[in-house]
Amino acid sequence: MAGLAALALVAGCAQAPSEGATTRGVSQAADPPVPTASSLGSYLAGGVAQRDHDYAGAAEYLERALKDDPDNLELTRRAFLLRLSAGQMDRANELARRLVTLDPSAGLASLVLLAAQEKAGDEAGAAAAAERLSTDGLLRFSTPLVVAWTRAGQHDAKGALEALDRLDRTRGFEQLKTFHLALIEDFLGQTEAASAAYKKIIAGAERLNWRSADMAGRFYERHGQPAEAKAIYERFAKENPGSAELVAPALQRIAAGTIPPPAVDGVKDGLAEALFDIASVLNQRDTEDLSLIYAQISLELEPKHGLARLLVAEIADSQDRLQDALVTYRSIDPSSPFAWQARLRAAEVLDQLDRTDEAVTELNKMAAERPNSAEPLIELGDILRGRNRFSEAVTAYDGAIARIPKIEARHWALFYSRGIALERSNQWPRAEADFQHALELQPDQPLVLNYLGYSWVEKGEHLDQALKMIERAVELRPTDGYIVDSLGWAYFQLGHYQEAALYLEHALELLPQDPTINDHLGDAYWRAGRESEARYQWRRALQFKPEADQVKTIEAKLDKGLNAPPPAGARGG
Repeated sequence: MAGLAALALVAGCAQAPSEGATTRGVSQAADPPVPTASSLGSYLAGGVAQRDHDYAGAAEYLERALKDDPDNLELTRRAFLLRLSAGQMDRANELARRLVTLDPSAGLASLVLLAAQEKAGDEAGAAAAAERLSTDGLLRFSTPLVVAWTRAGQHDAKGALEALDRLDRTRGFEQLKTFHLALIEDFLGQTEAASAAYKKIIAGAERLNWRSADMAGRFYERHGQPAEAKAIYERFAKENPGSAELVAPALQRIAAGTIPPPAVDGVKDGLAEALFDIASVLNQRDTEDLSLIYAQISLELEPKHGLARLLVAEIADSQDRLQDALVTYRSIDPSSPFAWQARLRAAEVLDQLDRTDEAVTELNKMAAERPNSAEPLIELGDILRGRNRFSEAVTAYDGAIARIPKIEARHWALFYSRGIALERSNQWPRAEADFQHALELQPDQPLVLNYLGYSWVEKGEHLDQALKMIERAVELRPTDGYIVDSLGWAYFQLGHYQEAALYLEHALELLPQDPTINDHLGDAYWRAGRESEARYQWRRALQFKPEADQVKTIEAKLDKGLNAPPPAGARGG
């Protein structure tokens, strides 16, 4: 499945619209706010709701507080930002007008009002408003793009390019500047200049993303150069395996001689693209809320912007607003090239919502719709494996592998995943073969080295080779507590209890609340003659909710200690 980073220009990032989704931004699906007895109570409740990312509920609480203090600038600003985050654009516009009255320098409010002017067709008014936008603070990245597009709408080509030059002040924005230079030159009918900019984008990309490929390809299709367009699409497909749902329609269009419409057909579209790009730049942990705001403004301008909807859903998912994420994924137009990916992600969210059977049904349906696509079955296998339905997961992975015409190095993860499902469903010979095949595809993959090495240690097989494999995995991922634990346990199984304790102590530093690591360290301490410390670790292991069969084993050790060490080379612990 193509990730958002492969689709968007820059990254940090179905069904008809259903309940909770608007035809513009995407609103929340949270429970309605409860009554509050005072302005202070509303204010405090709003803070709690905001911490939970319930943007609509938080806005409602703060607006209740605003009724008693309508000129409170900070309350107005917070309520505005929350309505905007929730995609409730009508109310956000009302608050934006109030906010700029209280504070004429309110940048995001001014941007929202500009977007409303552009949407209403007042291009001259939007252009004038753009010239008044702040170039500092929250707008320092977006203002150059907004001004460039509004000047382009006024046929001021020179002014548009001068505005784009402001992006030169910020390192890392060269690609974004060139992209919008190409779009603006294309929009203004400057074919040669646009072609030069597109060629610069394509040549400068180490790995081509879909937005660049799509925009450039459409340009060349529209200007009688289908071979150039085809080469771009085929390069994207080669560099981004699993992107057939994006590339196939474009190649079919070229084969049929159909000319696509311009991707940007007006200033409104250009602004939507610009604000989405800013949202994708800001889609990082510390600026996620601001990314959401820009994505919502982009959707206000262009409701069918599929990537902006994917970004809004992705942010909701990352904030554990799973119902909101589901609604947003399902609001993506079924005719969108991103609808397939949205359905796959919606299935993931259904599983996270403990609606696993619905996810399974949807993925089986998708697998039937596209008999040559492995993606739904891989996702199905991952979900079933995560639910400990290992035999069913094996069946899904078997089907996925059967659909892959040529196994490549990137498929190591699929054999690794099937190997885990096979091992957990007591099909060790097949599991062992899958792990070994995964290592043939990716010889130094630390996860596979660790899993196979640990499994051999547990079975008392190939112990010297297993130890070397786990040692190599630790070299590659020295801060992975589970892999360090494996190395400690390998030493334990070999009877090297002092070395085992050292590595298990380090693993516990990395993952102090893992019950298995605490249990393993207890075993190592016992064998090393440190019996009081061993009982302490076993008691700690019980505090961290181990699995039921592990609880019985630990309780038995607390009662009677460990049995005598097994013979060398036999299974230990």
